[in-house]
Amino acid sequence: MAVSVIEQSPSVLTLPVGQDIIFVISNDTAVANESKVKFGVEIHVSNSTPPNVSTANDLLGTFKTTPNNAGVGIFDLRSVIENYVKPDNIASKDSEYKGSATTDNIKFPLHIIDKFSLNDNTVRYMAMQFFVEYLGATDSAGNQDDNVVRRQVGTSANSDLYTLFNGYLKHTDELIFGSGFNPAGFGYDITKFRLTDASKSFLTNTPTALYANSIDYGTLSFLMDVSISLLLAYNIRFEYYDSEGNSLGGETIDIDTANGAYDVWSANAKNLIVHVGCYPANLQGWSSTFRTLLTAATPVKYYTINAAGLSARTQTYTININCTNTKGYESIRLCWLNQWGVWDYYTFTQKSVRSTTTQGSTYTQLEGTWNQSKYRLDSFRGGKKAFRVNAMEKITMNTDFVTEADAVIFEELINSPEVYLLKGYQTDDARSVLNQYVTPVRLTTSSFTTKTIANDKLMQYTFEVEKSKTLRTQSV
Repeated sequence: MAVSVIEQSPSVLTLPVGQDIIFVISNDTAVANESKVKFGVEIHVSNSTPPNVSTANDLLGTFKTTPNNAGVGIFDLRSVIENYVKPDNIASKDSEYKGSATTDNIKFPLHIIDKFSLNDNTVRYMAMQFFVEYLGATDSAGNQDDNVVRRQVGTSANSDLYTLFNGYLKHTDELIFGSGFNPAGFGYDITKFRLTDASKSFLTNTPTALYANSIDYGTLSFLMDVSISLLLAYNIRFEYYDSEGNSLGGETIDIDTANGAYDVWSANAKNLIVHVGCYPANLQGWSSTFRTLLTAATPVKYYTINAAGLSARTQTYTININCTNTKGYESIRLCWLNQWGVWDYYTFTQKSVRSTTTQGSTYTQLEGTWNQSKYRLDSFRGGKKAFRVNAMEKITMNTDFVTEADAVIFEELINSPEVYLLKGYQTDDARSVLNQYVTPVRLTTSSFTTKTIANDKLMQYTFEVEKSKTLRTQSV
């Protein structure tokens, strides 16, 4: 019996799971000569080292399909494997917050890390073994039973090793065909995220000019490539500037165990996406240089960040520190899950309105004391009373004047399944439970109109969120 052949597979080995992940399998001999033929696939997924398809250690499941009219089996694995990646909300073990490392018992939100955090949930390895079975196929002992459908020994085909991450594709994202042995394969080319030169990008669609208050937290995330030579070892470089563009110095942090990352050169899924705390509050948590510059006579007004090695490995991103709002408006900072499975941020600095709605159950209370030795009239008893009151808070917020480039991140905000309200830098104990920074919210704005300078001149956007957790008061 001929060996099964993988006729078509994704053209790129690093895949956002939110795309069509198609495999086409053939076995002409089995289809032509046997009855009750089925193609099968064993999917192996690992959150650590690459899986071994010869063992069941990382076996996710076995799936089968019958040949189509062309005699091949077609599998779309997206609906299966997208359940095995999810966003990172909690910093990975050995990351730090204000100098204190996480442990199995003490954890904190990813957004407030000092330097780096590896991923725990965003990346997985995947490998597959495809097989064919049919009526009466011999088993491993050479036995044959014409009444039993068995997997045909010696006809399996193993896939390449794939890296999956928690991203999705938009209809406008360009797909490319494969080449060589897989010309029919197609997929999304992630070259722009491979940190090899100054044209590459962090895992975000935001413009390179970003804005934040001096107390704002946030991260940028990047895709590591363990095949790159150690001579090109990565680090993150910060350069600080005053309002006139004069350099105030800079700092470099290496991606290593001491800074919250493991050995990024080993083949472990946890190492393949790294989060870096890069906003002003994150820097305040560990950098005495930055803290000093914030309050200096000539303070820092903006700073740049990029990944580097012997030379620049990404574009240069600029984080501009917002001026103090003289109108007294409360700043509202949101973070949300972006297209590539990591986090984007925006601080709304203009007028915001908080409103609270309540809903409760009522009962009618008897007047007087009916369960005591003497009857007494009390003025606080009797009439219609609230048994319990549940409160829900909504926040309406407005942007400052923005550019057309900002429309991209607002579009992702309104489409994101996870949105959070993020509070700023606080003076607290590093061992606090840390439940006061991240508040889940639901974006209640249901429509978004992209604005342009030509149509709208000055552009502002308004969004409304509702806190997801109901405030429960006492029951009486």
